[in-house]
Amino acid sequence: MQDNATEVTAAGIARLAGVGRAAVSNWRRRHADFPRPVGGTETSPAFALAEVEEWLRRHHKLAEVPLKERVWQQLAGHPDGPVTALVHAGCALLLIHDRPPVWLDISSGTDERLAALLPTALDEVLTPRVPGTARPGRTDRSRVNGQHPVNTQSAATPATPATPATPATPATPTTPPTPALAIPTAPRLLPSVPLLRGVAELAADRGARPTFEFLLGRHLDANPRQYTLTPPDLAGLMAALVGTPATVLDPSCGTGALLRAVADSPDRRLHAQDSSPELAALTALRLALHTRAPVHAAAGDTLRADAYPGLRADAVLCHPPFNERNWGHDDLAYDPRWEYGFPARTESELAWVQHALARLRDGGTAVLLMPPAVASRRSGRRIRADLLRRGALRAVVALPAGAAPPYSVPLHLWVLRRPDRTHAQPELLLVDAGRFTAEGRGGPDWPGVRETVLDAWGAFDRDGGVEERPGVARSVPVIELLDDDVDLTPARRLPPPTDTDGAGRLADVRARLDETLRLTAELAPPPAEPVPSAASGRLPLTTVGELARAGALVMRTGGHGGRARVPVLTDHDVLAGTAPSGTLPESEEEPVLTEPGDVVLPVLGGGAVARVVDDATAGAVLGRNLVLLRPDPAALDAWFLAGFLRGTANHRQASSYASTATRLDVRRLQLPRLAPDEQRRYGERFRALDAFERALREAGRLGEQLVRGMYDGLTDGTVAPD
Repeated sequence: MQDNATEVTAAGIARLAGVGRAAVSNWRRRHADFPRPVGGTETSPAFALAEVEEWLRRHHKLAEVPLKERVWQQLAGHPDGPVTALVHAGCALLLIHDRPPVWLDISSGTDERLAALLPTALDEVLTPRVPGTARPGRTDRSRVNGQHPVNTQSAATPATPATPATPATPATPTTPPTPALAIPTAPRLLPSVPLLRGVAELAADRGARPTFEFLLGRHLDANPRQYTLTPPDLAGLMAALVGTPATVLDPSCGTGALLRAVADSPDRRLHAQDSSPELAALTALRLALHTRAPVHAAAGDTLRADAYPGLRADAVLCHPPFNERNWGHDDLAYDPRWEYGFPARTESELAWVQHALARLRDGGTAVLLMPPAVASRRSGRRIRADLLRRGALRAVVALPAGAAPPYSVPLHLWVLRRPDRTHAQPELLLVDAGRFTAEGRGGPDWPGVRETVLDAWGAFDRDGGVEERPGVARSVPVIELLDDDVDLTPARRLPPPTDTDGAGRLADVRARLDETLRLTAELAPPPAEPVPSAASGRLPLTTVGELARAGALVMRTGGHGGRARVPVLTDHDVLAGTAPSGTLPESEEEPVLTEPGDVVLPVLGGGAVARVVDDATAGAVLGRNLVLLRPDPAALDAWFLAGFLRGTANHRQASSYASTATRLDVRRLQLPRLAPDEQRRYGERFRALDAFERALREAGRLGEQLVRGMYDGLTDGTVAPD
């Protein structure tokens, strides 16, 4: 079956051929045989992938489409949409992962045979791995009764013994929960067969699990506004706070990051639910590929239609939706979960808190990511007070800004425990990790955050209190918090940092500023000497594109994924001159790693910037919206190249302008043809200017830090006015 249904946009064609979108537009104008659009819109047409591949090969624009790009374009252009394609791919990958001989057998024939045999093979794999998976043509009696088959624990995964909750009649759900996965029928699978064969080929090289992570990461990266993600470092911290539970629930699972962080044990039982059927299905497949334990997953509105009313989990991890008004306030007034008070319409987060507590066994732990306003809003003070009095709320942790979306807001973690005994003198742990905020957009210092939070929680959980650390951590008697506001914001309850963090630190900043200013004066360039008009003739020019074709340099573009824990050089890092600070979606895509002497340029924003990679930056992954030029040292001096690429006029002639952004076509940037000795002469001058620029930037940063610290010290009393 020819894959003529798969469509690809102009951006996808550019990525396949390794060129800019302008080149694709030129091909359409100059070549009468360029494939005609088969879909899309007039401003954003779509083309048949098979026709594009054939045209690119015929015109020697592409020797062979890279397998990962071909698979991604098949998925992105699937006639039933990328999510359906991703679910079909995940089902096939689970079969390949669990029973590779079965896949080899059913895929050896025609496409029609594969589509006909695959549902039965998937039934044999999915049913034990994802209990409750809907089978084609089967009516589930429990669904007819308004329940869901995953509500009842299977014999293979018995529920953790615990004291049952008080029985009560829940509110009638508006939409009953449904299975997260349904085994696709042969007609639904047939259009996906070319994709599945490509996915299997990719999995043979990378493995089934990394292949699914690559495709899922690409999809999430291509649709950033559709999904609210939980970063892996934050997910790991939340998982560490609950320890090693046997049964874990995530009632708002999203893409499954939190459950994946605890899915490292075959004895662990995982339960997931999400209001989005797409996310519930993707999470079920993602977890099934990461653990041998059964994965219970359901799609449905958790607050209105809970899929696990009888579950008593050891731990609950949750990144709930924030600031929801339509969470079920009018429908759930008499719900038995509101043990600590009926949440106001504006307090949807406190509804999620109480849902988490209701699904815990006695002594079980829940960790929820919360907006900071929940700790202080007056409408929630009575529920907060009752959570404190009964010992259910054990810790509030203020995270640094940039920990999770929305990145500009310093979010909180709430650590809760379902009370199994009465505390004689209950206390609340308050931790403020705000000092680990990183400058720029690189995110927090996660090792520092993790060490501070886990050390404080471990001591508090073990001893019932912690040694006070001014500005960082303190255990506060609950009686001190039960005032008119019941404000639990850590920064308002912690003592200010000690003098060593105030005046002493400012003295160090002042000394570094003095040294930097002296260095700046030494590095300042000498007065510019004008070139005589007779000697200012125009030098012969060449372009980056011509140099790349001649082999004088290699040109690479930033990727869409990379290995975990590898620093990423972002466009912001290049513009600000800072160390690599970014992250990319985790995948097995081969990243572009920087080397000393590389020249890196951002292609968006219109700034005339080029950065030469030094030993400190080498080894970082090249981020998105960046182009790397790797010059041949025998032909090009790196500093000469970077210096001329920074020319304002050079950038202006190589840039294209849209309504809201400026994009740089790096291939059109120009530089003069000069002998190596002359290149090095220019290069030394450009290197000196770069050192002067970095010194100026450091002086400005230290000056801002000194001014901010002086204001803070004078206002909080740690610095004397004279």
